[in-house]
Amino acid sequence: MNGLLLLIICVALLICGYIFYGRYLCKQWGVGENDKPTPAHTMEDGVDYVPAKAPVLMGHHFSSIAGAGPITGPITAASLGFGWLACALWIVIGGIFFGGVHDFGALFASVRHEGKSIGEIIADTMGVRAKRLFIIFAYLTLILVVAAFASIVAGTFGATFDESGAVDYAASLSQARVAMVSILFIVIAIIFGFLVYRRNAPLGVSSVIGVIAIVAIIAIGMNFHPIYLSSKAWMWIVGVYILVASVTPVWILLQPRDYLSSFLLYAMLALAVIAVIMGRPSMDSLPVIQSAESSSPVFPVLFTTIACGAISGFHSLVSSGTTAKQLDKETDAKPIAYGGMLLECVLAVLTLCAVAYAYSWNAANPDSALKGATAIFGGGIAGMIDPSRGSVYNVLYTLLVLTYSAFCLTSLDTATRLARFMFQEFWVDSTKGETPETVTGYKKVLCNPYVATIITVVLGVFLGMNGYGKIWALFGSANQLLAALGLLAVATWLGNVGKNNKMFIIPMIFMLIVTICSLIINTKTQIGLIAAGGADWGPYVQAILGVLLVILAVVLAVESIQTMLKQKKAAAE
Repeated sequence: MNGLLLLIICVALLICGYIFYGRYLCKQWGVGENDKPTPAHTMEDGVDYVPAKAPVLMGHHFSSIAGAGPITGPITAASLGFGWLACALWIVIGGIFFGGVHDFGALFASVRHEGKSIGEIIADTMGVRAKRLFIIFAYLTLILVVAAFASIVAGTFGATFDESGAVDYAASLSQARVAMVSILFIVIAIIFGFLVYRRNAPLGVSSVIGVIAIVAIIAIGMNFHPIYLSSKAWMWIVGVYILVASVTPVWILLQPRDYLSSFLLYAMLALAVIAVIMGRPSMDSLPVIQSAESSSPVFPVLFTTIACGAISGFHSLVSSGTTAKQLDKETDAKPIAYGGMLLECVLAVLTLCAVAYAYSWNAANPDSALKGATAIFGGGIAGMIDPSRGSVYNVLYTLLVLTYSAFCLTSLDTATRLARFMFQEFWVDSTKGETPETVTGYKKVLCNPYVATIITVVLGVFLGMNGYGKIWALFGSANQLLAALGLLAVATWLGNVGKNNKMFIIPMIFMLIVTICSLIINTKTQIGLIAAGGADWGPYVQAILGVLLVILAVVLAVESIQTMLKQKKAAAE
């Protein structure tokens, strides 16, 4: 199979899914059937609830949900021996019928719930106990995301040191360039936000100037990069950054930074498409379904390995946590949530093509093999454009690493803000009319946004600096369980308001089975490591959390089924 042909087929199917299935979902749910203003208008507070024009919000949403997932997922799946056809089928089918429905449904339900999160939707349909169980799980998952992405960003920025402890400037060149551009990017984002939201500068003109500024800071960063710090130092700096970024009004940094970042991401997509057209990589370097040497079963491992790019629980938190609070019009939900998910699927397919090229290159050039997610993706795309690996290759590689870092940094502070929301909501009983502003006593302290953010950042950075990798293997299953619970929550809510929820049933059941099976397999593996002796704390934590997550999934599934049966009985009467 030719990579270009694969890309054309997948994109055509995704476009058809957006047009026809997306239209079907809008009709079934009644999206835009009323002219009521969205929570961004009715609850505007200038901090979290701020209406954003569709292109700006699309930039935030797409930048936040993409992260490193649609790049690392296909690369990891290929390393496990899963074939290009198995991956491509899951990406396309998962995106259209699983991930798109999940993201769109979460955003729509949240908008109809005053911009409240999935946890509050669960509280209204299944009770406060179910809400708190969900929030504990979601918060811990977000802490793991903060730890991982903070570590990735710090590692991307961190300089390389030789045996004497001195900076190896040659080996650290790419990291220093990426760090400098990222810092300058934050500066121009703040200026952009001030001009657009406080000086009412036209978005079109500001966007053109913003793109020119991006090109300028990239040129500056490529030639002026005096900051060479260790990964540990960058970890502390990143911690301070997300602490500030997660409590500042969204118009100052989050909206403009994510909007401008989206141009980098769109440019990366365009660059990757050009690379596939030019390189036309053969997919034959990968197996079709699964290699004979693979020891990992396609089911359930493939479906927890490729998450972003098919379906990811993190997306429901973004949709209902930040995007819902900024949605200008209800009709913007389809292009932003459903369209954003399918655009991520395109990135995953492009990554699959880059993997095929990289594997072919590695087989022919073992001495200069591309290793690691960043090298495989960046080297694969740049190599297809400049096979000679000359100056064009080096520039493109640095730009692709920069974009990869932008993905991670965007998802990082979004995840921190989402975790802050979750932490605050845990202490509030909305069924009694409580809000973070009206609670008293110790709850008043814990619901303070600064207290909630500090606790979140300290936990995330501490875990990131002390071996989050020991429990990272659990993340794939936990994230997909979050997706299953997101599907479950929206399906229950739709039934509660009398809307068609049948499109959620199969994805919900499938993802519950996938995650429970995956958790059981992982827990069995960890118990084996413990029984063998010499295990550190990682296997113990994974085994305990694995059992607890299976129990959580069963409890919430039972409560959801009972709720939907009551809904069906009430409708029949």
